Amino acid sequence: MSWKMCKALAGAGALALLLASGAATAQQKLTIATVNNADMIIMQRLSKDFEKESGIALNWVVLEENVLRQRVTTDIATNGGQFDVLTIGTYEVPIWGAQDWLLPMDDLPADYDIEDVLKPVRDGLSHEGKLYALPFYAESSMTFYRKDLFEKAGLTMPEQPTYEQIKEFASKLHDPSHEIYGICLRGKPGWGENMAFVDPLVNTYGGRWFDMDWNPTIDTPEWKEAITFYVDLLKSYGPPGAPSNGHNENRALFASGKCAMWIDATSAAGYLYNPKDSTVADKVAFAQAPIAKSPKGNHWLWSWALAVPKSTKAPDAAKKFITWATSKAYIEKVAKSDGWTVVPPGTRASTYASPDYKKAAPFADFVLKAIETADPNDATVEKVPYTGVQFVGIPEFQAIGTEVGQQIAAALAGTVSVDQALKASQEAADRAMVQGGYK
Repeated sequence: MSWKMCKALAGAGALALLLASGAATAQQKLTIATVNNADMIIMQRLSKDFEKESGIALNWVVLEENVLRQRVTTDIATNGGQFDVLTIGTYEVPIWGAQDWLLPMDDLPADYDIEDVLKPVRDGLSHEGKLYALPFYAESSMTFYRKDLFEKAGLTMPEQPTYEQIKEFASKLHDPSHEIYGICLRGKPGWGENMAFVDPLVNTYGGRWFDMDWNPTIDTPEWKEAITFYVDLLKSYGPPGAPSNGHNENRALFASGKCAMWIDATSAAGYLYNPKDSTVADKVAFAQAPIAKSPKGNHWLWSWALAVPKSTKAPDAAKKFITWATSKAYIEKVAKSDGWTVVPPGTRASTYASPDYKKAAPFADFVLKAIETADPNDATVEKVPYTGVQFVGIPEFQAIGTEVGQQIAAALAGTVSVDQALKASQEAADRAMVQGGYK
């Protein structure tokens, strides 16, 4: 054999090895779809440690909440296989698990300690007793307020405020000339944006989405009273551009000192109490989510969780990542790098038993109680055929909730009346229920 031929064969062998190595590397790359919330941004930064330890490369697709939901829903419904790890919640997981679109979370490592995960959170991420996602963080809702502004105005926030009291406080604290607004609330349209606040508001005013025969009940006195209150409150005492403000925008407004009150997710507490992120960290106080006519369904239950779609080509690597990101060790890693105040909340009993967490997070016991008392099976005054506090646990709700959210945002913006918004919402929901075979 000639030297040239040997050299060519050696080169071909080296090329084959290089290609094989490249294929192996490709098999160990995960594409993760997630939301641009503070906890996920920390996860993305700390995941460099996971990459070093595991040899698995991570490709992050970080999206605004509404966009994330559209992208992952389209991908999984079409079996697109674009993502290996999905950030989804307590609405999607049971529905997609029932559709056999997600890999079950069984055979978890013993040190993962699944029993340490709070039961309401586990139940919300299960279908027929089988777990289909692992919770990254979980939340209920609560009232944040500026104790310094309350003291200055001679006001006292009760432990359980009513919405009428919230309106009265907002009227006295609203000071737009100094860029302080009486109340900040979600206005950005979306079933998981403005409707996450509106749904519990409607619940506590005695409303519901559907009656026991799946007839929509949106264009009703209960909804009208709730939405009229919401629109009037934000128009009178809210910040400019309220119809465009979602969770992240309002969190930024409160953290920069521009909101006297904010009713939203308990998961924001760590951010607001962290002086690195919040200019009012030493001025924040909290109370329960307000009630109107009934305490039923006044505070929500949600978990942002990590799931593995069946379409992934790297199921073992994907499971390895999500067990890492939702483990006790990960919580301790966040505590070490960023402080106990901002560890992922709402998922593990061990977090709430930690003296370090209790010391750093004065809201800890309050949040735990809110999560444990939110009841998706009993969230309305009148009986309903669905589960969920701030959503309806049926596949059609994503489209219905988004349409209704757009109508309510339009009423807030003043382009339609509340009556027009509710009438259009009722008609849209009715069409969807007929098309879905419920009626």
